[in-house]
Amino acid sequence: MKAVVQDTYGPPDVLEVREVARPVPKDDEVLVRVHAAGVDPGVWHLMTGRPYLVRVMGYGLRTPKVGTRGRDVAGRVEAVGTNVTQVQPGAEVFGIGEGSFAEYVCARADKLAPKPANLSFEQAAAVPISGLTALQALRDTGKVRPGQQVLIVGAAGGVGSFAVQLAKAFGAEVTGVASTTKVELVRSIGADEVIDYTREDFADGARHWDLIVDTAGRRSLAQLRRALTPRGTLVIVGGEGGGPWLGGFDRQILRAPLLSVLARQRLRPFVSKERRADLLVLKDLIEAGKVTPVIDRTYPLSEVPQAIRYLEQGHARGKVVIIV
Repeated sequence: MKAVVQDTYGPPDVLEVREVARPVPKDDEVLVRVHAAGVDPGVWHLMTGRPYLVRVMGYGLRTPKVGTRGRDVAGRVEAVGTNVTQVQPGAEVFGIGEGSFAEYVCARADKLAPKPANLSFEQAAAVPISGLTALQALRDTGKVRPGQQVLIVGAAGGVGSFAVQLAKAFGAEVTGVASTTKVELVRSIGADEVIDYTREDFADGARHWDLIVDTAGRRSLAQLRRALTPRGTLVIVGGEGGGPWLGGFDRQILRAPLLSVLARQRLRPFVSKERRADLLVLKDLIEAGKVTPVIDRTYPLSEVPQAIRYLEQGHARGKVVIIV
């Protein structure tokens, strides 16, 4: 089968399409014929091995432990392991499988769910990682409630576009932050208000929100705190920005918890959990018409390096998806 693989850490040029052996599912795994695979910032981190914390976390100190990139997946089940009972061959699924930039991938059964009936494979592949991240950041860490004033920073991105729609589904009043060219997109997916950050500073202290979900990683904690109510909650998503060793994780997992001890505001680090139960929550919301994935561009498997370069530039509106 064809797969996008890398032998060493580095820029997109280290990725190559090669013929490799088709994987065989373990007892608790499912073999999926990949129809589409989403691209998220995590792909860039695993490709480059940066920040270096990524390597220490078990992905390989000198070279990648898993040589095939991609994690979001949507496709059809080809075969199942001996312990798998919740899915059968032929079923259309979406979820998370390590190495999904390939014609086939093995995924744990508890990280897959039935594909939403009203989505194409391309749309379904855009959902898992970004959708789970937005859902858990709002519901579990942010404790969002109806009527709250919620600010989504990076509202036009992969996670942000889901966060806007989910916050609305939970009954919040939603303000999105985006650049000029993305304002209309954020408004079209349900934001009550959109702030163009090139023209207005949402963190000037003039306005305050009960809950801020920061998906962009470019604002300091001091700036974000100025935009919070006195007992508001900040949820920091992702490890973007920062230095080569810890990246944005320095702000997320070190400084934010320390500041929370001293402040009435709650500054919450966040790490998403990959679980089938929440994929099913997303499936229900999507089929109910409350959430729709936003796709900017699609690329064929042979153009994965170009897709990652485009995402890295920061211009994507919603998700980038690979068609297999």
